[in-house]
Amino acid sequence: MRIGMILDDVFPPDPRVENEAIELIKDGHEVFLFCLNYKNQKRNEEVNGIKVIRYNSNKLEYKLSALAYSIPLYTMLMKKKVKNFLRNNNIDIIHCHDIRVAEAVFQANKSFKLPVVLDIHDNIPENMKFYPHLQKFPGKYIISPKKWKQKEQEFIEKASYVISVSPQLVSELKDRVYNPQKVVLVSNTISTSFYLNAEFDEELIKSYTNYFTMLYLGDTHTRRGLLLAIEAVSKLKDEITNIKLVIVGSSTTDYMLKNKVQELVLEDYVDFKGWRDVKLFPSFIKASDVCLSPLHRSKQHDVAYANKIFQYMSFGKPLLVSNATAQKEMVEQVNSGLVHEDRDVNDFVVKLLKLYNNPELRNTLGKNGENFVRDSYTWDKTSNELKEIYKTII
Repeated sequence: MRIGMILDDVFPPDPRVENEAIELIKDGHEVFLFCLNYKNQKRNEEVNGIKVIRYNSNKLEYKLSALAYSIPLYTMLMKKKVKNFLRNNNIDIIHCHDIRVAEAVFQANKSFKLPVVLDIHDNIPENMKFYPHLQKFPGKYIISPKKWKQKEQEFIEKASYVISVSPQLVSELKDRVYNPQKVVLVSNTISTSFYLNAEFDEELIKSYTNYFTMLYLGDTHTRRGLLLAIEAVSKLKDEITNIKLVIVGSSTTDYMLKNKVQELVLEDYVDFKGWRDVKLFPSFIKASDVCLSPLHRSKQHDVAYANKIFQYMSFGKPLLVSNATAQKEMVEQVNSGLVHEDRDVNDFVVKLLKLYNNPELRNTLGKNGENFVRDSYTWDKTSNELKEIYKTII
């Protein structure tokens, strides 16, 4: 079958999209990926067997995406592009990534009447409540998380199948639909190639040899808890004189993190590396002593895993994570790290010092995580449900 994946973002990188596409290709399907182009990338190219078709976009269109369910302009613009993509590539099944573009997808599909698999990566309506531009004028008055939640419910009902990333989120979604059997778990695990085919940047690794390094990978939005980690460094630097917090990632709230580092005079203790090629992630992980996921608790974070925790574990690194329910349960079940109270800097400091002062504990926790991921929780083992959905549709 010719599967048309819809992603209203740039590609690469997106590990979930890539993993799903590659697995479906292995199962005999052709995968065409609709994505956006802000960087003068090639219009058409093949990436790991995925036929990538990029549609030009711009900053205005990007900003309009936040208003997708306030005013219909973004949907109108995207609908035209999606319709062109579906027609030109003779798509048989649509796979829509997240709800921001879903209205455009369902409207475009009226002409084709194709089955739609809705892939919910995140609880976007809940996440929106933490966006800085929704806390002030004009965003506070023109963007409604409640409206987004209503639209999400509409799309869930319309979709042929709904897939999502964690048992907790799948359970919530099943409670909201007439036919709960159409909601399926496809966990955010990692491909074995992430660690088996890793190439290491020895210079990068060597640059952190003399530090006790805490690593954070991924989206750096404030709801991810990095202000807590920065405040903790201020309290830890006198006891751990060689401490270093390495932040690999970016977001629109980075200025808040950098302001906090300047305010606390921590420029020598915090490295902002920005977004880096995923190929460098194994090197950053290998260079670290403890890996972080200090998520703020919320309806979203309590039910979803961050992919980073499996990336960390695959290289045998101990974790320090917040007590957001899903990751807390995972880390405690595997015994792969310590858990601190959400937004409690003193508890973070206590747990970090416990890890710092006990290398044997770090090694044991790291090895537990590595064994779990490599033996039980890689993409080749957790993607079977995805393949079964497509067999059922066919």
